Amino acid sequence: MFKNYFKIAVRNLWRHKSFSSINIFGLALGIATCLLIMLYVQNELSYDRFNKKADQIVRVVFKGKMNGGGEIREATVMPPVAQTFKKDFPEVLDATRLRSYGTPRITFGDKTFREDPIAFVDSNFLNIFTLPLLKGDANTALVQPNTVVISKAVAKKYFGNENPIGKVILFKDNNNAALTVTGMFNEIPVNSHFEQFGLLVSMATLPEAKEDTWMASNFFTYLILPKAYDYRKLEAKMQQEVDKYIGPQLQKAMGVSITQFRQSGNDIRFELQPLTSIHLHSDLTADMQPSGDIEYVYIFSVVAVFMLLIACINFMNLSTAGASKRAKEVGIRKVMGSIKSQLVRQFMVESLLLTAVAMIFAILLMQAALPYFNQLTHLNLSLQFTSNPYIIPALILFGLITGILAGSYPAFFLSSFNPITVLKGKFTSGKKNIGLRSALVVFQFFISISLIIGTVVVYQQLSYIQHKKLGYDKSQVIVVQDSYWLGNNTEAFKQQLLQDPRVMYASTSGYLPAGPSYKNNFLVYADNYSTQLVNTLRYMVDYQYIPALGMQMVAGRNFSKEYSADSTAIIINEAAARVLGWRDDVLKHTLSRTNNDGKTTTYHVIGIVKDFHFKSLHELITPLVMTLGDDNANIIVKAKTKDLAGLLNTMKRKWNEFTTESPFTYSFLDDRFNKTYQAEQNTGLILGIFAGLTIFVACLGLFALATFSAEQRTKEIGIRKVLGAGVSGIVTLLSRDFLKLVVIAFVIAAPIVWLVMNKWLQDFAYRIQISWWMFLIAAIAVLLIALFTVGFRAIKAAIANPVKSLRME
Repeated sequence: MFKNYFKIAVRNLWRHKSFSSINIFGLALGIATCLLIMLYVQNELSYDRFNKKADQIVRVVFKGKMNGGGEIREATVMPPVAQTFKKDFPEVLDATRLRSYGTPRITFGDKTFREDPIAFVDSNFLNIFTLPLLKGDANTALVQPNTVVISKAVAKKYFGNENPIGKVILFKDNNNAALTVTGMFNEIPVNSHFEQFGLLVSMATLPEAKEDTWMASNFFTYLILPKAYDYRKLEAKMQQEVDKYIGPQLQKAMGVSITQFRQSGNDIRFELQPLTSIHLHSDLTADMQPSGDIEYVYIFSVVAVFMLLIACINFMNLSTAGASKRAKEVGIRKVMGSIKSQLVRQFMVESLLLTAVAMIFAILLMQAALPYFNQLTHLNLSLQFTSNPYIIPALILFGLITGILAGSYPAFFLSSFNPITVLKGKFTSGKKNIGLRSALVVFQFFISISLIIGTVVVYQQLSYIQHKKLGYDKSQVIVVQDSYWLGNNTEAFKQQLLQDPRVMYASTSGYLPAGPSYKNNFLVYADNYSTQLVNTLRYMVDYQYIPALGMQMVAGRNFSKEYSADSTAIIINEAAARVLGWRDDVLKHTLSRTNNDGKTTTYHVIGIVKDFHFKSLHELITPLVMTLGDDNANIIVKAKTKDLAGLLNTMKRKWNEFTTESPFTYSFLDDRFNKTYQAEQNTGLILGIFAGLTIFVACLGLFALATFSAEQRTKEIGIRKVLGAGVSGIVTLLSRDFLKLVVIAFVIAAPIVWLVMNKWLQDFAYRIQISWWMFLIAAIAVLLIALFTVGFRAIKAAIANPVKSLRME
């Protein structure tokens, strides 16, 4: 019986080649897009789940609110937190720490390496996280000081094919500490919130790890909790740790009790993050990697479902619209004894066959599109047919579900025809059927219009961000990275650059308003402790920092070598002046800060710099202060030439004259700024692509329905032309009903999209207003596309010879 169903299905699909081709191509596009997005979503949801104890691990983070200084959201906490929590809370089964240490210089023999990220970790780190060693014992590898486990790639680079165990490398940036290799791991999985660390050094090597300070936070700290334990119960008890441990040190450093601190409108606390939530639900400073965004996962998941639904709706529309061509077949089959269930199976086989063909094309399309999608998303997604045994069964199941979804309604609809009625030639589609097709067309264009409006809003917001006045000039600013490699030659290198006529300014600082930068919270009191404590961010800069970045002074002056007292001078931004309540005579004020050791330094205000955006535009500008400091992490060069390539070559040559241990590396400040919003840019581009695809697939269905409508009205068109109707009148007749459906879709989509996009914009502190013209653009675009799609087929019908159509009738 199935063989017979299959033969008939193949014959019918071949007989109606045009409709079958449209169905296969539209369905293939829908399936390919859906699979592509599913790969992306699956990758985003897989972060950190490779750890066997993933459901038991939580990360301790530090949060708070400082009066006038915005929120504190730090991914790192203080050195004693791990062991203190383990001691104080019986539900903490174990605790471990990680201290990221950048990419310092590592020497082996006569070779120096620096591009591998390094971290200090506790001895139990390898037992808590699933990073199995290829060589060495995870239980003992990191117990002793000055021991290190390295990745397989690092071992190959440092030692070639030799066994790395027992080799000694020198950690040049840590007093030439000799580190003994005690283990080798494969690689840290890319779907991890960790950096791709190449070296993990024993925490016992780091003196900072033994400090008892609760006022400085640099350690990523993780706890192991019992299975199925609600971490919120522990979180509720952690406030007592703030009072018990931070309170006394706060009193010593700031001269205020924790109670007074809170009464002044401040708050600090510890919170817990489940390990598997870090990537998609984290928005913290000083994290190891840029986090994802669960909202984008939701958005793309909805787009995937909608794209598949549009393709399935095309199938339903074409099948039900072409019902008259199958009506007599159904009538004869029923007269010959076929029952409804047999007919349903017949039509379902046709649907599944068509879906199977579409599935093959979809996989080919997706494989062709994957390299471009990976380039766009900076991922490395793939359909792992060989390594993942579940892929093929999952694709088969997906195809079956899609085929059943697309074919179920047409199968039941076609099998329900009355044989006597259809054999008498009295079959009509019926108002109910036409109404369903119209509703499905409205749904298709509702999705298309929604995506177009959403794409327009995203692009407008990104354009606003890129062209907004930032308070600094990011054009032709070159950032020479890791200039500390120059050592004592940093100043000499900078002075040589300043002698080049193509260079306006050169400044040394690790603090940049765009891209990765040092962060340094700075708690200050105004005017000898006469007002409340204010949290600011501090930039340590030199004399040329402000002019190099084109910042403006609105009061006072910049730092100057002519004033020896500038070592204790401070420049504040406008936001700090507002929070402090300073309106007049700002330059007569002072700011005081007490260090962790109880020593107080008083700074005199010498100037106010105009507010500039040193955080993402997702956040408001908060108080910031600048002090003179000797920070040689980067050299910031303001150029004034069109010959940037020539200037860079000169800079590289001068760099190599001072050091060959590290290659000359640089970036442009405007590129660093753009990368801050890379996720939004990618989202806008992907939405634009998917919007185009959804409209294309929807138009395939619209074209097929217009074709069917023209065929159904062949006699009417012929009579109208004989009676004098023109081409424009015929086109209007055939296009009018479809354009009405597009207008209805727009009316439904507009308010819904406004609500959704307005909510998305709330995530930006600085944002556009959604304007009426954005909706008008979408409406005009969709109407023109629909008119072209339907009009093309309508014109063909309108210019046909009416004699032929009437003779046929």
